[in-house]
Amino acid sequence: MHTRKWSVDVFLSEEEDRTHAIARLHTAAGELTADGTARRNPADRDVPEIGDELAAARALSALAHRLLDTVVGDIEGVTHRPVHLDR
Repeated sequence: MHTRKWSVDVFLSEEEDRTHAIARLHTAAGELTADGTARRNPADRDVPEIGDELAAARALSALAHRLLDTVVGDIEGVTHRPVHLDR
């Protein structure tokens, strides 16, 4: 059995009513990065954890889509045929 470790870092920053997240996947082959943003409605209570969670979720979702796009490109590079993955 061969075990590999991948890690994901999520960086969060907040400015006024916006929270921005960057998700970075580290693998032996390299790195993929995606981002996400959450904006608080001025009428809502200021609960930073909610903005962090939403921005991080959006960044991780975008990262998952980037990884799927990478997989498609890798498969097409090997098979020389179009690939359509179910998402």
